[in-house]
Amino acid sequence: MSRTAAATPLPSPPALARPKAELPPAEALRALVDGEGRIAVRVTPGAKSEGLEIVDGRLLARVRAKPEDGKANDAVRNLLAQALGLAPSRLDLLRGATSREKQFRVD
Repeated sequence: MSRTAAATPLPSPPALARPKAELPPAEALRALVDGEGRIAVRVTPGAKSEGLEIVDGRLLARVRAKPEDGKANDAVRNLLAQALGLAPSRLDLLRGATSREKQFRVD
């Protein structure tokens, strides 16, 4: 009678955590909101990393989501809400549903 050793399962590799999105201070973003509560954003969908940055007085957003079925719009809304410390439902997309140039209203 031969005995075979039971195979021990190999440990799973650690899950790769997404790097934290690079976000400017909320005060800097609020300074870009106009008198009617609107903020303009230039979006780069399908980026390698996510983040917001202010360049020459313009807000640029990078999101991993592809521009399909509003996924990139939702990703931008969530990223902007996180940076402003708001719920995503407090941001309304006013213009740019199919464009890289978007405008949100901040409630």
